Amino acid sequence: MKKLLKRALTAVAVIGVLAGCAGEEDTIIMAPVPEVKSQFEPSKVWSSSIGNGVEQYFSKLSPQFAYDKVFIASRDGEVQALNPANGEEIWATDLEGDVSARLSGGIAAAYDKLFIGSENGEVIALNQETGELIWRQPIQGEVLSMPATDENLVLVHTSEGMLIALDQQTGTQKWTISTEVPTLTLRGTSAPATVSGGVFWGTASGRLAAAIVSRGQLIWQLPIGTPKGATEIDRIVDVDASPMVMGSTLIALGYNGQLTAIDLRSGQAAWKRTYSSASDMANDGSRIFLVTDKDHLVAVDARSGTELWTNKQLEHRLVTAPVIIDDYVVVGDSEGYLYWLDRSSGDFVAMQEENSSGFAVAPIALEDGYLITTRNGDVKKLTLSE
Repeated sequence: MKKLLKRALTAVAVIGVLAGCAGEEDTIIMAPVPEVKSQFEPSKVWSSSIGNGVEQYFSKLSPQFAYDKVFIASRDGEVQALNPANGEEIWATDLEGDVSARLSGGIAAAYDKLFIGSENGEVIALNQETGELIWRQPIQGEVLSMPATDENLVLVHTSEGMLIALDQQTGTQKWTISTEVPTLTLRGTSAPATVSGGVFWGTASGRLAAAIVSRGQLIWQLPIGTPKGATEIDRIVDVDASPMVMGSTLIALGYNGQLTAIDLRSGQAAWKRTYSSASDMANDGSRIFLVTDKDHLVAVDARSGTELWTNKQLEHRLVTAPVIIDDYVVVGDSEGYLYWLDRSSGDFVAMQEENSSGFAVAPIALEDGYLITTRNGDVKKLTLSE
């Protein structure tokens, strides 16, 4: 049975526990909440809620802004479309049946539809206009990351190491590519990224894979991390961060691996830098922003890989992946604090305490503000006031 790396919170510390491996524990101390003199305070536009959210489960259901609507979902199967101006409900759908829907991978919007994956091994398509269920397709393995779409296909990466392509209209499976899954891996999978007819995704064996979308033909696998060390824990090298496209360059990041820039034309690495992370990255066109496995925030020059700054003040606070909102890098943490950092210096410029249930996902930017969702299902639209 596949063992999973989990984290359990206590009042004073975070303990990394490898499920099923007695004696393999590493106690680490969560950094205190930093003292930040906020240069601005957000103004609430509206608030709503979506069931019980994801609670303390792994599910990373980031909201989605598309088709002039905000789409939100809860792990137990509630999906809603909201008016972004006032938060009023446009439609609501309940996907829970005899068992919990266990939604965990999504929400992706394309082809006038929404696509959501689940831990039950399903991919679900909804009409974005009405919320009506279009199809519900069982597949092999959990879908823990957001689907990608291209060539009239929905691409999902499962916990069984499979990249599966489904017809966007019917859900019919078109092709499958299997990659190796070691005995011991992190809880999570890399969301696929598509560009110019190719699809790219990270694997549990420490590689970045590339395939032709239309045919499902594997092109290459490039090592991002190489297993090292005497124990299985030391040898974990999952590439769970979604590859990030920056012009003609693809950026990949692995756990116990490297931040790697790959030239899309040649498939060769332009540069490599040693960082360990399982979280998605962000960029502002010239800089790459990442959160390490120790929850250090780092900015790297996209052209050379040179480190520009590091902020270690949120160490082990279980922060979200970074996101760019206005001129800031923003992350949330497990205790419900939202942090705003200057993109050039990495210094804190503001902090707000939003909800003690904490954040599983970062905020998303809207045309006139930003949206936060907390683990217990609270949803808020806010704007910045300098």
